[in-house]
Amino acid sequence: MVSLPSRMARSLNEWLWQHEFWLPPGITWEDMQESEDVRYPQPRDLLLSIPFALILVVVRCAFERAIALPLSSKLGVRDKQRPKAQPNPMLETFYSMRCKNPEEGVLISLAKQCDLPVRKVERWFRHRRNTDRPSLSKKFCEACWRFTFYIISFFTGLAVLYDKPWLWDHRECWTGYPQQPLQPSLFWYYLLELSFYWSLVFTLPFDVKRKDFKEQIVHHAATIFLISFSYCANYIRIGTLVMVIHDASDCFLEPTKIFNYMKWKKTCDSLFMIFSAVFLISRLVIFPYTVLYNTYYYSMEIFQPFFGYYFMNALLIILQLLHVFWSCLIIHMVYKFILQGTMEKDMRSDTEESDKDEERENIREKEKNGITYFSNATSNSYIQRNESEPLNNRTHLTNGHVKER
Repeated sequence: MVSLPSRMARSLNEWLWQHEFWLPPGITWEDMQESEDVRYPQPRDLLLSIPFALILVVVRCAFERAIALPLSSKLGVRDKQRPKAQPNPMLETFYSMRCKNPEEGVLISLAKQCDLPVRKVERWFRHRRNTDRPSLSKKFCEACWRFTFYIISFFTGLAVLYDKPWLWDHRECWTGYPQQPLQPSLFWYYLLELSFYWSLVFTLPFDVKRKDFKEQIVHHAATIFLISFSYCANYIRIGTLVMVIHDASDCFLEPTKIFNYMKWKKTCDSLFMIFSAVFLISRLVIFPYTVLYNTYYYSMEIFQPFFGYYFMNALLIILQLLHVFWSCLIIHMVYKFILQGTMEKDMRSDTEESDKDEERENIREKEKNGITYFSNATSNSYIQRNESEPLNNRTHLTNGHVKER
């Protein structure tokens, strides 16, 4: 007798793989039967991406340890020495269980409980947060790995697609759909991309967390769903265009980060401008025309709308919304670059706090008391003034950086 869970699993499987969900009207799974000469995408093929993703994780660890880390040392990437927070069980428990950046009132309460000055408790939390932040060498290694993969993936995509008719005539994406045989080169290209994004999901808890962490999760999820669904529904041709367009700009993003970590400012700025141009053109011009317009309009010349049509376009629109979000950040950075002549830090990055924050607070407290000490550029003596008025040659602290006025 078949158990209830088995019957439920069978019913769910039958419901999930109804041809109305995956194939255009008038086409059934019987029409997609394979022969000795013709092979179509099979959903079970996607299971191979999991072990391949684990292999990529192992390859990444070996690459970072054997190649990227020694390379960072040779190129002068040095980790900043960070002061460690003194052991304090009460503060550590609060940090781990409740909040990593408490408000001023909470700091005062914790200071009373620990019998410590508020300034010392504030410094403890700052040092503790910095301890959790990734080191420069870790960021360098991660960028090196992604750069290596994106270069391989992008040129693999070009090698696979350069002689394919749908790369040059986008209507060819729908010729004969859905009965388009799966070529071995397309299968391995799909498997490579899907395995890589699964590997990013597996290493997400250990990778550098940036300010757009949530958007990255949405991006990875949408990409995995998009690749998987397009494979099962035999949207292979349009899927290959999506992947090669995405890899084009990423090939410039990662080396920009690498040179930024190396402090090669001019090279970093130049690469950033190239990346910005490639990203904006590929994601806001080529992607909408080549992919979105293609799937939304050209596909309707071949078949009537069905669930797969709506689902595929919904995933593509989610990706496009992320493109717009990141484009706004990039345009803002380019605007700052044009005004200031230098590229500001990546707004997605996790910046490190320093003891200059405390120095700035001390300056403010002294100014409130009407006493500010400053060094005159024309003499070695110190002058005390009762008002904190702006002075030439005075050193001001702004956003944790020292600037001469």
